[in-house]
Amino acid sequence: MSTTFQLETSTSRANPTPRPMKRLTVPKIRTRKTDGKTGEPLVMLTAYTARQAQILDRHCDLLLVGDSLGQVIYGLPSTVPVTLEMMAAHGAAVVRGSYHAVVVVDMPFGSYEASKEQAFESASYLVKQTGAAAVKLEGGAPMAETIAFLNQRGIPVMGHVGLTPQAVNVLGGYAARGRTDAEAETIVGDAKALDDAGAFAIVIEGVVEPIAIEVTRSVSCPTIGIGASSQCDGQVLVTEDMLGMFERVPKFVKKFESISEVIERNVAQYAQEVRDRSFPGPEQTYQPKD
Repeated sequence: MSTTFQLETSTSRANPTPRPMKRLTVPKIRTRKTDGKTGEPLVMLTAYTARQAQILDRHCDLLLVGDSLGQVIYGLPSTVPVTLEMMAAHGAAVVRGSYHAVVVVDMPFGSYEASKEQAFESASYLVKQTGAAAVKLEGGAPMAETIAFLNQRGIPVMGHVGLTPQAVNVLGGYAARGRTDAEAETIVGDAKALDDAGAFAIVIEGVVEPIAIEVTRSVSCPTIGIGASSQCDGQVLVTEDMLGMFERVPKFVKKFESISEVIERNVAQYAQEVRDRSFPGPEQTYQPKD
């Protein structure tokens, strides 16, 4: 989908240029249902900082401030320890750095499961603190009532079924889901329940391809795959995984670059030039005026 950009002159790191003239909206995302046949798939990537958002924004329909930041940014063993305050800080940065994509913020573990009232308090906090357009929460049919509750109070919700990382301790790991008839039936039922509750899109993670296709055909809202199927209505990856910042990544990740090698090579060159005193050179040194 083409985007009209308005060129601006800016020296501020907080204001990217060129700047899109109008941000996409949740209702527009909701209409991007393709069923794997027609229409342009949705593009979503994770973003955690303003500068990252600036670079990704023009290419993406959605930017997800994922709770994956717990592992990617903070080096935590899982997403479980991530807090609302962490999500709010990074969500606000991504909103400030973007002008085109719909920004969605993950609701962290423990911030919405107790009750729909707790979910509204947490979600409204995130929306007010960040300026994001929507929140995302994990879970199937048991979360349907909560999604409907949030929708009725003005907070759009993206659902998440299949492999749900916040439930890793219950699931026993990060293995693909839907390999048994029982799992497959549960995943399809979960997606339908979230769709009926008003989710504007549903992430399908780590699900065998036939089940991802069945879910996509069974719901009226767009599906966004991650380790699912190219026949989903869109795709998402963790940006750092896609760019090759980490050596170990899930099977479903395609590394489009090896940025870690680029960074290490440049850092090594910097270190060498500091040690041999060739940096800073005349170009980087201030001298008295004549």
